[in-house]
Amino acid sequence: MRFSLPALAASLIASVFIAAPASAEQVGEIGVDWLGNDIIIEAVHDPKVEGVTCHVTYFDRGVIDRLQKGNWFEDPSNSSISCRQTGPIVIGDIDLGEDGEEVFKQRQSLIWKSVVVKRIYDEKNDTLIYLSHARQVQDGSAKMAISTVPLYGQEAIWKEKE
Repeated sequence: MRFSLPALAASLIASVFIAAPASAEQVGEIGVDWLGNDIIIEAVHDPKVEGVTCHVTYFDRGVIDRLQKGNWFEDPSNSSISCRQTGPIVIGDIDLGEDGEEVFKQRQSLIWKSVVVKRIYDEKNDTLIYLSHARQVQDGSAKMAISTVPLYGQEAIWKEKE
């Protein structure tokens, strides 16, 4: 059975969109130039912490830019994050370790790169820390952003502590 290159590329692109996380909801799209490049804004609700919403922004390259640059399947690693209390805070069974846990992951290339949001709990300062960074197979990435949600003075409810 033979596959044409466009059919193979289309099936690979479709598989990326099918595997995309359902926890992000696009709330904004800003066009930045005539090449069709956009900044996407998504709302991400922490699945284990009710009442906290993070807004993550990232760059989405347009078709013309992809054709010009030649790397069709990759977006830049840059991202930004801002997290706030958006309701009563109810904290579920979260990882309290120093490494925290992954809350969200979005592919930025077909195989090699993802934008990841991790949550870490700073017990001493009673604060939830959200870190957005790129995960790359080769060379890593120093591009990151951080946002905090202080719990001090809040009536946060802890369902369970690990």
